[in-house]
This record gives sequence, structure tokens and C-alpha cells, in this order.
Amino acid sequence: MNSKWKGKSLISLNDLAEEEFGQIFELSATLKSKLKKGIPHRMLEGKTLGMIFSKPSTRTRISFEVGIYQLGGIGMFFNQNDLQLKKSENIADTAKVLSRFLDGIMIRTFDHQDVIDLAKSASIPIINGLTDLMHPCQVLADLFTILEKKKTLKGLKLAFVGDGNNMAHSLLHGCAKVGMDISVASPVGFHPNEQIVHETMETAKSTGSKIEILVDPIKAVKDADVVYTDVWASMGQESESSKRKKIFKPYQVNENLIKHAKSDYLFMHCLPAHRGDEVVNEVADSSNSVIFDEAENRLHVQKAIMALVM
Repeated sequence: MNSKWKGKSLISLNDLAEEEFGQIFELSATLKSKLKKGIPHRMLEGKTLGMIFSKPSTRTRISFEVGIYQLGGIGMFFNQNDLQLKKSENIADTAKVLSRFLDGIMIRTFDHQDVIDLAKSASIPIINGLTDLMHPCQVLADLFTILEKKKTLKGLKLAFVGDGNNMAHSLLHGCAKVGMDISVASPVGFHPNEQIVHETMETAKSTGSKIEILVDPIKAVKDADVVYTDVWASMGQESESSKRKKIFKPYQVNENLIKHAKSDYLFMHCLPAHRGDEVVNEVADSSNSVIFDEAENRLHVQKAIMALVM
């Protein structure tokens, strides 16, 4: 393993250099191949990953827990009631204590600042498993999936249709870093965070990516190589679900919208999907859909991340 990775935290894709994406993808492909061939790859023998969950999860917990096991280590699960984090103990003290016991921490939580603060005080790598602001591990798996299917990333166009949420933010960062064009279409008032859009635009100056923040979903999807969507109401926004369904209805990924993409487009969704809302079954279950490939690739990509940083 490249020594420069050891001890490094993964908080935002904006922190990675373009060549570091390639290093993650190369190791992901190697580890995936070894797993499929039944070749042991216990690169983290005796290592322990702490997994902190303030938000429930299917893919994140299982992929990290299985991943650290396949790498020869063990994973320890903590929900929000298992730790005194931000209750009777501040984040800095928790980070310093856990650093004495663990070799790495993956955290899936609401407030992005909690991940930043944890990394500031910890002496072990912190992996952002999801916050309300970003979802970097998911997007690394998404880009790896696109690379597998299309054999390249640079110059492709990804259209994200829906809420300008954590998925949109990490897709903006990731696409710009690897030289992909990205068009994000959201209703007025639901566009991505302005600071993240600014960071993306700055990156695009050197990588040549074209960045569009739009209202019109048809314009975003036009000639897209990849069409991506996500739920209209994320965790913590359940009370807004009915209101959001009305606002986002024109942004449903259906057969009428998808006909504007390239014929060999890939359909992507980070899952879980609310079928009949942001996407219809005819698209989610079509031959263009790679939603389960990207879900599987969470395992391989996150194993690569853990192997590099731990």
C-alpha cells in the first residue's frame, strides 16, 4: 500500500486529487477480482474498525462490516445510544479515546461538522459513511461502476435529477475531479449548496468538466450517458414527504424523460428507491439500470478505502 494513504481520513471527495481516484478504483478492481476468484486478501489482519451510526442503514453497515471481515479485521457497530458522543462527552474526547482502541472509524450521521470535528481530534483515519451534506463512499462506488461499464469517465455526461442533496453534492465533487460533465436539475429552492457548486466550478477549470445547475430536467438529461436520481425526502425530512411529492413530480425519472438520454445510458440510484415516486419500475428494472451493480460495488470500493487508509 502507498504509505501516503496511511492514516488519511476520507471526509469529502473535494479533498482527493484526481490520481487518488484512480488509485482507489485500481485497488477496488483488484479486490473485487480476488473475491470473485476466492483468493484471500486479508490486508487488515488484526485491525478493528469502529462503525458509528446515528442514521439507520442497510448498504452502509453491511458493506463495511462484511468488507472489514474479508480484509481480515473486525467491525464494531455502535448506534447513537451506545456512545456518549455529544451527550455526556464531547466529540474531541470521544475521538481521542476511540483512537486508543481502534484502527479506524466509519461514521454515518446527520451533521457534517461532527465528522470534521471527529477527524480533527482523532489520531486514526475517519471515513465519512454519510452526512446530510455529503455521501462520498457512495459516489466512489458509483464512479467505479460507470468506469466498469463505460471503460472511461472523462468526457461522459451525468445527469442528476431531483433534490440538490448530499448525493448531488458528492456527485458534483466527484464528477468534476475525474473530468466528467454533470448537469443537476432541481426545482427552484432545492438546488445544491452554493459553496459546493463553487468548489466544483473551481475544480472544473483544471479538469475540463462542464457543470450545469438547472431547473429543466429534460435539458439536464439530454444526451446523458448516465441518469441518476435519489429520494425526494431524505432521512429527517419525512414530515415534508407529501409536500415534496407535489413539487418533485415533474422530476420523476420515467420513460418520457429517459428518452432524451443516450440510448445506451446507465440508470443509477443510491437506494433505497421509492418506486413510483422519483423513478418508475420500467426504468429501475430496465436493461440500462445498474442500481444493484453500484450497490455491490460499495463493498469493493470501501474495502479499497479501508485497505489504503488503515
